Amino acid sequence: MSHEGIRFISQEEARRAEQRDQKLPPEAITPAKVSVDLTGGTGVSIAWKDGHRSHWSFPFLRDACPCATCHEKREKSGRALGEPEPAPATAFPMYKAPARPSKAEPIGRYAIKFHWNDGHESGIYAWDFLRRLDEGKA
Repeated sequence: MSHEGIRFISQEEARRAEQRDQKLPPEAITPAKVSVDLTGGTGVSIAWKDGHRSHWSFPFLRDACPCATCHEKREKSGRALGEPEPAPATAFPMYKAPARPSKAEPIGRYAIKFHWNDGHESGIYAWDFLRRLDEGKA
């Protein structure tokens, strides 16, 4: 009998997975208004149909990218969603421009996609993901 593919998780991971799997009411994951401040660079604000309001900075959203590559990278390093990568320890650290999208586009009626200034653009930020991210349940 092979044990490949079996992964043991902590109680905390099991709790987070259970929260992720709970269905949110439609009005909690349906935006009434989405504001993306590309010019000012302040981030994304969403007014949800249930009256809740959310705001994220662009660097936070870039560090919380839901694509498979970013997810695996975070998982390997033990970083949380939205937690930045530690700066490499070098004698002369290079300047890194803050994360900022050059473009944002809707993906159907369920998500938004950003084209980041670092060239990354494969993350699709579903409304459900963003609402759970705001409530710390993503």
